[in-house]
Amino acid sequence: MNAHEPDATDSSLAPATPLGALVFTCPMHPQVRQAGPGLCPFCGMALEPVSALGDQPPNAELADMTRRFWIGLCLTLPVFTLEMGAHLMGHHRWVAPMVSNLIQFALSTPVVLWAGWPFWVRGWRSVVSGRLNMFTLIAMGVGVAYGESLVGLFAPRLLPSGARDAMGATPVYFEAAAVITVLALLGQVLELRARERTSGAIRALLDLAPKTARRVKADGSDETVTLDLVSVGDRLRVRPGEKIPVDGVLVEGRVTIDESLVTGESMPVTKAAGDTVVAGAINRTGAFVMRAEKVGSQTLLARIVQMVEQAQRSRAPVQRTADRISAWFVPAVIGVALAAAAAWMAFGPQPRLGYALMAAVSVLIIACPCALGLATPISIMVGIGRGARLGVLIKDAEALERLEKIDTLVVDKTGTLTEGRPAVTAVEPAEGFDAARLLRLAASLERGSEHPLAEAILAMARDRGLALSEPAQVDSPVGLGVLGLVDGQRVAVGGPRLMAQEGVEAAPLAARAEVLRRAGATAVFVAVGGRLAGVLGIADPIKATTPAALAALEADGVRVVVVTGDNRTTALAVAARLGLQEVEADVSPQDKVKVVARLRAQGRLVAMAGDGVNDAPALAAAEVGVAMGAGADVAIESAGVTLVQGDLQGIVRAKRLSRAVMRNIRQNLVFAFAYNLAGVPIAAGVLYPAFGITLSPAIAALAMALSSVSVVANALRLRGTRL
Repeated sequence: MNAHEPDATDSSLAPATPLGALVFTCPMHPQVRQAGPGLCPFCGMALEPVSALGDQPPNAELADMTRRFWIGLCLTLPVFTLEMGAHLMGHHRWVAPMVSNLIQFALSTPVVLWAGWPFWVRGWRSVVSGRLNMFTLIAMGVGVAYGESLVGLFAPRLLPSGARDAMGATPVYFEAAAVITVLALLGQVLELRARERTSGAIRALLDLAPKTARRVKADGSDETVTLDLVSVGDRLRVRPGEKIPVDGVLVEGRVTIDESLVTGESMPVTKAAGDTVVAGAINRTGAFVMRAEKVGSQTLLARIVQMVEQAQRSRAPVQRTADRISAWFVPAVIGVALAAAAAWMAFGPQPRLGYALMAAVSVLIIACPCALGLATPISIMVGIGRGARLGVLIKDAEALERLEKIDTLVVDKTGTLTEGRPAVTAVEPAEGFDAARLLRLAASLERGSEHPLAEAILAMARDRGLALSEPAQVDSPVGLGVLGLVDGQRVAVGGPRLMAQEGVEAAPLAARAEVLRRAGATAVFVAVGGRLAGVLGIADPIKATTPAALAALEADGVRVVVVTGDNRTTALAVAARLGLQEVEADVSPQDKVKVVARLRAQGRLVAMAGDGVNDAPALAAAEVGVAMGAGADVAIESAGVTLVQGDLQGIVRAKRLSRAVMRNIRQNLVFAFAYNLAGVPIAAGVLYPAFGITLSPAIAALAMALSSVSVVANALRLRGTRL
C-alpha cells in the first residue's frame, strides 16, 4: 500500500537465508522473504512464517500488540472520561480545565509514545524509504493531534487566534490521540487473530498425520518411534482406529481405509496386500502391516501442505487493479487531508485551527488502506485452504481466478473418465502362437513401463504365474507403444500405427480388434520377430462419479471434449455411454496440444484434464491444466489444479471454489473502495455545511479498525462454503 510497489521478481527482497532457518513473508507482499520475524518494508505489516511445517514459535507480534492494547486502554479510559465529562457538564465540570489537561497529558503520553510505538517506528520507516503506507497515515494523524495538544497546553501563545474557542481557551486533543492509538491497536489485534485463522486449513492438514508410528522390529515386536525416525523400508503396524503415519504399501492384512480427510472422497476404500496407503488416512477395520515408501516431506500429505502454502502466497491477476490504485492512494489521502485543513481554515467556524486539525486527522485515519490491501490475499488464503480439505489443490492464485471463466473442458479418457486401472479382458493369439506365450512376451516387454495398459498386462501375467524375462533395448515411441528385445526376439506392443511402422500386417486380427473396441475395450497388438503374434483386449471401467460430474459441468455451461490416443471406435463407445458428443481419437501427445490450441483460437477458455506423462504438454498449453492426483508427477507439475482423488467431481468442486473465492474478493474490493469513497469526504467535512455534521477522529479510528476486520471476516466465510 505505497507509492512504489515492489516488483514480484525483485531479488533484493528475497535475500539468502541460512539453511534450516524459518522464513517469514508478508501476506500482502509475498515476494518479501527473510529469515526470522520482522516488518514488511512496503506495507509495514508484521511478517509471518512461510511454512507451517516444523515447530512454530508463538505469535510474538500478536502478544505484543495485545499487551500494548490493554495497557493503553486502561490509561485511555480516564482521559476519555475527563474530556467527555467536560463536554457534557460544560461550566459545571468537576475538574478545573488546566488540571484536566495535565491529567490527560500524563495519561495519554505513555499511550501515544509507548503503546503506539510500533506505529511510530513503521511510520518513520515508510517516510525514510519513500514507501508510504497505512502506518504513515496513523503516525501522522496521532502526531498532529498530540503535537497540537502539547503546544496548546504548554505554549498556547505560539498558536494563532483561530485556535482558541469562544471562551478564549485553547482546546487540546490528548483524548483523540490516545483513542486513535488504542483503536489502531485493537484493529491490529483483531486482524492478527483473524489472519491466524486463515492458516487453520494448513494446521488441520498437519494434524492429520500422527506424531508417532509403531515400528515392527526384526523379532516381530513393536516399538513406538517419532515420525522423524521412520525410514523408507521400515515395516509399520497400524491398528484399528489409528491414523496411517506415512505413505506406503500394505504387506499384510485386508482392511477398510477412510481417506476422506486427505482426498475429500467420502466413501471408505478396501485395501489388500500390494495396495498403497497414504499418511493421514484412518484405518477403520483390522490391524495391518505396511512398508514405508515415502516419509517426511515426500509423503502425499506433506506435498499437499507445501502446495497449499505456495498457492496461498501467490497473487491473483485481479489484485493488480488494487495495487495500481493503492500505489498512489496514500499520497492522495495526504493531499485530501491538507486540502480539508485549508478549507476549514478559510471557511470554518472558530476555533478554525481546531476544526482544521481534526478534519485532517480524521481523513488520515479513516483512509488507512489496509482493507484494500487485504481484500484479495486473505480470500485467496482461505479459499485455497478450503479446497485443500476437499482434495482440490490449487497451484497458484492465477489458476484459481482463471478457473471461474472456463467454458470448455478437454479430458483424456484413461484415468480421467475411467478408473485408470484397466484389466485384460481378452487374449487372442495369432496362428502359430498360444495365449500363454503371447501374454508372457508382452508382459516381459512392459516390465519397465508405468502406463495403465502395461500394468493390466503385467497383472494378468502375474495372476497366471508366468515367468517373465528381462527385456533389453527397450524404446517407447511417444503415443505409439513399446519396442524391445525379449529372449533375443524383437517384440512390439502397441496400436496399428506401431505395427505399420514395424512393417507388421495387422489385417488377420483387425476384425477381432474392432469387436473388442465396440465393446469399449482397447485393442493392443503384439508382434514378435516381425510377425503378428496376437491382440489383447484391455478394458477400463468408467469411474462411478464420472456421469454425475459431467452432468454438473454441462449444467454449468461447460463444453466437454474427449481427446485420447486410443482407437476411435473404443473412444466413441466410452463417450456414447456417457452421452458425450465431441470425441478426438487416435491423437498423439503433440496433437493434444494442437487440439487445445485450436479451441483457444476459437475464443474458448480451455481447461485440460489428464493424468499421464503424455498429457503434460497439453496441460501446460491450456488456460488451466487439471492433473489427476494419482497421475504422473510431471503432469501434476504442469497443471494449475491437482485433484487428489483424481475424478471429475473434483473439477466441479474446483470451479465452484473459484466462483466462490472470486465473488468473495469482489465483495471485499467493493467494500474497501466504497468505505474509502464514503468515509474520506465525510471525514473532510462535506456534510458540515448542510447538516452541521463532523466526524470525530475517534470514530474514524474505529471505522478504520473495523474495515480491516470486516474484510478478513468476510473472507473467513469461505471456510463454510458448500462445494
